[in-house]
Amino acid sequence: MLRTHTCGELRKENIGETVELSGWVQRIRDKGSLIWIDLRDRYGITQLIIEGDKADPKLLSTVKSLGREYVIGVKGTVIERVSKNSNIPTGDIEISPENIHIHNASETPPFTIDDDTDGGEDLRMKYRYIDLRRNAVKEKLLLRHTLARLTRAYLDGQQFIEVETPVLIKSTPEGARDFVVPSRMNKGEFYALPQSPQTFKQLLMVSGFDRYYQIVKCFRDEDLRADRQPEFTQIDCEMSFVTQEDILNTFEGLTKSLFKEVKNIELPDFPRMSYDDAMRQYGSDKPDIRFEMKFIDLSEAGKGHGFNVFDQSEVILGICVKGCAEYTRKQIDSITDWVKRPQIGAKGMVYVKFNEDGSVKSSVDKFYNEETLSEWGKIGSTEKGDLMLILSGDKGATQKALGELRLYMADLLELRNPNEFKPLWVVDFPMLEWDEETARFYAMHHPFTSPKPEDLPLLESNPGAIRANAYDLVINGVEIGGGSIRIHDRNVQEKVYHPWFY
Repeated sequence: MLRTHTCGELRKENIGETVELSGWVQRIRDKGSLIWIDLRDRYGITQLIIEGDKADPKLLSTVKSLGREYVIGVKGTVIERVSKNSNIPTGDIEISPENIHIHNASETPPFTIDDDTDGGEDLRMKYRYIDLRRNAVKEKLLLRHTLARLTRAYLDGQQFIEVETPVLIKSTPEGARDFVVPSRMNKGEFYALPQSPQTFKQLLMVSGFDRYYQIVKCFRDEDLRADRQPEFTQIDCEMSFVTQEDILNTFEGLTKSLFKEVKNIELPDFPRMSYDDAMRQYGSDKPDIRFEMKFIDLSEAGKGHGFNVFDQSEVILGICVKGCAEYTRKQIDSITDWVKRPQIGAKGMVYVKFNEDGSVKSSVDKFYNEETLSEWGKIGSTEKGDLMLILSGDKGATQKALGELRLYMADLLELRNPNEFKPLWVVDFPMLEWDEETARFYAMHHPFTSPKPEDLPLLESNPGAIRANAYDLVINGVEIGGGSIRIHDRNVQEKVYHPWFY
């Protein structure tokens, strides 16, 4: 061993001990008579102190030759630190070296190894092995390791077994294009990389392995998004002989356990919200419920007053932004420009100010009197000092645009506390969605999702109204996971496949 301790291990109890450490030189502070070196490994930082006028000349020569990111070994005595550092666990002690050995020299790094590095993303990716030394990156890897370990422990306790499934498979199209790998043995033939282990875990269920999990790499050849890369890792599970309630309870338990073990946060029971309610109140099937700002439906109250934009719209929806009636015209114009961006797609925005003096002022005063606007305020439960922002148009597009505006305003007002966690289950997704171009229904998720038992009679009479036994876990507006109960009844599956059904 080239070390007796790590750089994050030594404490006051070790004072007087002779120890050996190995690590990277984080920084050197040379004051002439005193030289300090911060020695770093993945466990932490330990300070070395060399008294220039008392140090052995050979040791001093070695110290003078050191540079940032040199890899060195140190043998020395643990002493109490005069100027203590409460920001690091080893801040009460330092090492007085008797010998320093250079394991490997280093060129000057292309960027600083620090949380607030001066290296841009391209530079850090080019020198990824250096970027991995930064705490910000290291801690993410350690977190992934901890989550994987705790996940295995929890699922093992729930009688799940971990099974490693093949990576080179036959193409089984899902929601994206496959990555393909040419076969050397069979010219002109290709393997596909799995978008998920779906086929194999179904085989396990048929075989009698009733509870399976795997922390598995998946591959999808699709456009990049902020939360999706071509390859990603998921906790993949499957269960037999269970209801939706069993599944929600199991994985709510897993989520609570991980938050408790990793962040020491006790999450309450997760609320449940139907897909229809999520879209009606938030315009999103993954709503962020850390703040209110629910949609206000003005579709009836806003029509019939000669304002063609509203009269010709399918829906008129608004949000109440608390305490923002004092926004200037410039601020409101900026918000209007934001919603008119192509990514959002709104054609315009109407505002109503409910002023502190009790007056009501809007951008459509020409069409609506103060009494009518006050009625809108009552519908939206507004108070003096509030600002109402309104969009209109086709239902789906308006819900989506207002949902984005809701998040934008929450960010402006700093309502999305990163240290607060609000999970919920979104349930009762539509089983089917209608495509106008082909004039037929398509499975919203996949054609193996089971309908809600009470909706089975609708298979032949009103398929568009069928709710699926499907569910998503959402935390702070991000979809963390999801799934569905599969169809196991042959007759139901035949009806779903029947040409008439589509």
